[in-house]
Amino acid sequence: MRVLLADDHALFRAGLASLLKAWGLQVVGQAGNGNEAIAKARQLHPDLIFMDINMPALNGLEATRAIKAEFPDIKVVILTVSDDEQDLFEAVKSGAEGYLLKNLREDEFANLVSRVASDEPLMSPGLAKKLLQEFARLKREKRGPESDVGLTDREHDVLEQVARGSTNKEVAAALYISENTVNYHMKNILSKLHLRNRTQVVAWAMEHGITTLPGG
Repeated sequence: MRVLLADDHALFRAGLASLLKAWGLQVVGQAGNGNEAIAKARQLHPDLIFMDINMPALNGLEATRAIKAEFPDIKVVILTVSDDEQDLFEAVKSGAEGYLLKNLREDEFANLVSRVASDEPLMSPGLAKKLLQEFARLKREKRGPESDVGLTDREHDVLEQVARGSTNKEVAAALYISENTVNYHMKNILSKLHLRNRTQVVAWAMEHGITTLPGG
């Protein structure tokens, strides 16, 4: 996997680059601000970008929006010290596939990074609950029934499984279909809901009452 690092602290980038290389990932470039991240994304076409939020010139959320609009297939994972709920919600809305805090232990970070290829949402412990609680609140405030978005019955089945946090392999097993079929349905769901990634699918499902918080 080809990785771009965007962070305004050169020493942190160097340490992260060494760690990722030790895990077999290829660090193809580094950027010190949002503008550089956009330029490097255009130049290098990485598979994954680890993006800080607070950077000079252009912050990471603005850079994420620009990159995802131009290159929707590039995965962006926010890696920051900010546990502010608004930053988390804006990151998801901007199209980020994950939101990780820099205070993660090395083994926790390694486990999360290993899940990137499987398209699972990456979230630091505790942040996922904040996200779900926010969309549960939005659901309670929402008026009127869920609008018809044209999903087939099978796409609704897949959506429900994904909203519960199931991987594509787990969805396939639960619905007795192949992983390729799950991928096909996921592409259709993303297209019909005008969403960019799996994280946004989970958020949409919470907002529209497709699933609820555990115990809720």
